[in-house]
This record gives sequence, structure tokens and C-alpha cells, in this order.
Amino acid sequence: MALLEVSNIQKSFGDTEVLRDISFSMEQGQALSIIGSSGSGKTTLLRCLNFLEKPDRGRIQIRDEILFDGENRKKASEEEIRKKRLHFGLVFQSFNLFPQYTALENIMLAPKLDAQAHHRADNGEIEARARKLLEQMGLSNRSDNYPHQLSGGQQQRVAIARALALQPDILCFDEPTSALDPELTGEVLRVIRELADSHTTMIIVTHEMKFAHDVADQVIFMDNGIILEKGTPEDVFEHPAHERTKQFLAGYSNPQ
Repeated sequence: MALLEVSNIQKSFGDTEVLRDISFSMEQGQALSIIGSSGSGKTTLLRCLNFLEKPDRGRIQIRDEILFDGENRKKASEEEIRKKRLHFGLVFQSFNLFPQYTALENIMLAPKLDAQAHHRADNGEIEARARKLLEQMGLSNRSDNYPHQLSGGQQQRVAIARALALQPDILCFDEPTSALDPELTGEVLRVIRELADSHTTMIIVTHEMKFAHDVADQVIFMDNGIILEKGTPEDVFEHPAHERTKQFLAGYSNPQ
């Protein structure tokens, strides 16, 4: 059974149809890169998976748990949505760290709230895991720094650690390097590559074509709200079937 099954997702904002019949699946441990022009629906798709937006139709399933079924008109409670959201960790373009908290506190916040909600708070264990994640991100010596004391690349690595802290089934990245100077992009991509090498299940929306080619097991090319092409990196980048895919990739240097 696939870890994630997305079937026939549709989403409109007013009269604008942003997602049209989106379907794909992925296995545990896979990395999926989603590429496409700005406005093609990539970010909206991630927001639907993370329940920051509600799809109009379709179905989202993790293993044997149905997270969203457009045929079910029953309104989910905030608690139910929060539980569904825990399956996905989301790393935003602009970090979204809490400025009043240190790097360590940013990572610990969500696990502490979750533990308190379930009456099983163990701050020592939560802190130990947060420090281990900082070490994994190469930031052991930055635990007491506030976001304004960190570079953009360091802030994004803290944001990755924060997304991993609740041990989600799937880690999602929305253009994780778009807010970074080119010289800082490499350090974030290196961390994501290491996560891929350790078989962390990931969905990565990116404009970094070489990175998308090298790190992914699957690639999806979105255009005008639909999945126009999907397959292995070799299929999509080296043998695209659609003229629109060829036009898009022509705007980038050869990803090989």
C-alpha cells in the first residue's frame, strides 16, 4: 500500500480553478519533486495536503486513514484538522520562525503543546530531541540564538528541524530556498539531500532544477492547475513527453 494517495483533488478560489483533478501516490521513503511555473498550483497543492486550504473535491489518504473525502460533507472540527495536519510537516519559503523564541524553543514549542494536550509532557525528552535535530542541521552552537541573530540559511535549517520535531509521515517544502541569497542556498539544499539519503519521505516544491533532478525518486510537472507530466527524473527531465514540459525546462540549464 502506498503511504500517500491523492485522488482527483480540485480547488477553486472564486471563479479561478487552481487545481484540476490532481492525482498521485508515493511510497514510504521516497522524495517527490514538484516543478512548474509560478501560478501553476504547486503551493496550493501543498496547502491542501497540510489542511491550510480545504479542497473542493477529491480524496487524500495516508496508509489506510482517509484524511479528506470530498463526498463527506461533515465539517471537521479544529481538533480533527489538527490531528490530520500532524501527518505533514511544512517548511515555508520565509521560515516563519517565532521571533520571540530561541532556535531551541522554536523547535520545542509544537511538541510541548502536543504533549500537554495529551497529558504526557516530558520536557527533558522533548529538549533532547530538539538538540539532536539542531545537531543534525549543523546548528548545535546556535541553540540559544534568536531568529534575528541567524542568517537566512540558518533560520531555514531551524525551520526544517521544527518541521521534523513532531515526526511527520511526510515532510513538505514550499520553495525552501527562494528567500535565500544564492550563497546560502547550498547549505539548505545539502540538508535536504541528507534527509533524502536517509529515506525521509518528502514532497519538495522547487525551482532548483538540478536539485529536483538529483534528489527525487519521482518528479511532477504542474501547469495551469493540472499534472501535465510525472515520472522518474530521467523520464521528466531527459525524455519529456509534452511540448509544454520541454518549453519549461528549456528555460533552465541542463539539470544533469
